[in-house]
Amino acid sequence: MENTSHTNQIVVGLDIGTTKICAIVGEKNANGKVNILGVGKVSSLGGVTEGMVSNISKTSEAIRNALQIAAMQSKVKIENVLVGIAGKHIKSFTHTQTVYRFNPDSEITAKELEEKREEMRRMVPETGSKILHVLPQDYIIDGIHTDNPENMSGVKLEINYHIITGQVLAAQNIFKCVEKAGLEMEDIVVEPVASAKAVLTEDEMENGVAIVDIGGGTTDIAVFHKGRIRHTAVIPIGGQLITQDVSHAFRVMESQAEKMKVKYGNAIPTLTAQNQLIVVPGINGSTPKHVSVRNLSKVINARLTELFEAVNKEIHRSGYAPNLIAGIVLTGGGAELKNIQNYLEYVTGIDVKIGYPNQHIAKGINNEVTSPLFATGTGLVIYGLEGVESQANIPMVEPAKKKETSNEQKPGLWKNIINFTGSLKGILVDEPEEDAKL
Repeated sequence: MENTSHTNQIVVGLDIGTTKICAIVGEKNANGKVNILGVGKVSSLGGVTEGMVSNISKTSEAIRNALQIAAMQSKVKIENVLVGIAGKHIKSFTHTQTVYRFNPDSEITAKELEEKREEMRRMVPETGSKILHVLPQDYIIDGIHTDNPENMSGVKLEINYHIITGQVLAAQNIFKCVEKAGLEMEDIVVEPVASAKAVLTEDEMENGVAIVDIGGGTTDIAVFHKGRIRHTAVIPIGGQLITQDVSHAFRVMESQAEKMKVKYGNAIPTLTAQNQLIVVPGINGSTPKHVSVRNLSKVINARLTELFEAVNKEIHRSGYAPNLIAGIVLTGGGAELKNIQNYLEYVTGIDVKIGYPNQHIAKGINNEVTSPLFATGTGLVIYGLEGVESQANIPMVEPAKKKETSNEQKPGLWKNIINFTGSLKGILVDEPEEDAKL
């Protein structure tokens, strides 16, 4: 990308969400922190459903709008982007590769391990899917467990992998949207992996932690232990579904339902004032509606209960629930709902904290991105900047080729990652208020 006013490498992260498109421009400063130069956040215009592109024209228009804002703020000409991928099509599984070495006396090299990982990348998953990331978890050499078998010798090498797949069509649609917006797609990264980079510390990933990222269309989960990703999952429930529940329950417009949820919603209904009402303006001059804050919160709580029970199930399915010393880190736009942290802690019985993408961000540059809403976009920027320094630290895909006149041999979209490396407490009831206006 062209950059006339900055000397450092600049990375643009593009988060294509169900309700929003977010573009973040960043560069690394002399202190190793990330300077956020520009942020563009706009509506997805209805072009994304449950994290997947459903209308290419609308999504590409929203991408152009977001990038225009980010470019104006940063004074950077944006030509390529690092894009996140999410959606209920994202799946994962574990696989063990067993290798009998031809020369058992020779030392295992990084090149040998990379060759074995490439063999896994060529596996064929279910029809219509493609392997996105092949993540080595641990190794066993002649019965000896190790995190790194380099320089060891042996006959039988076993490698345990965590493999993440996605639909080819979903990725191709993202590529088309980016291309239609006049940009090139540098790389594509599974979104919970990017979000983790923004809100988790190395100590948390080493000691055991689960990140739960509540987006508009889906909730993404990633479990880490001993510095490596151990489990990923996508639950097709997000903030937009809660908004739709509110809209249907009280027969209000979705835009009104969203405002009600954000301003007055509470994850724990009993912590709301029992007699507080929200005055919702009628449509086209019709009689205003009066909605109980407690009833609003009951609707929200019902969907959250479904979501958090699914989250709890996934965490236990990973087998690492007893090892989450650092607990759960809750992030994404949905993490801003009142008392949601406490309710997740109540359902799972695991300590929960809100994850803010501020540990790598330079202070005073752009405070807007420290909201959990920007975890994925910020994480994409951090990944890209780390990739400039060490390609071994960034999940890579094949770079988008320059536009060609021929339709033959479309650019590949995939290249694998190399390494990646309860009780209710402290809750206060708000003081009763007068009827509130929306």
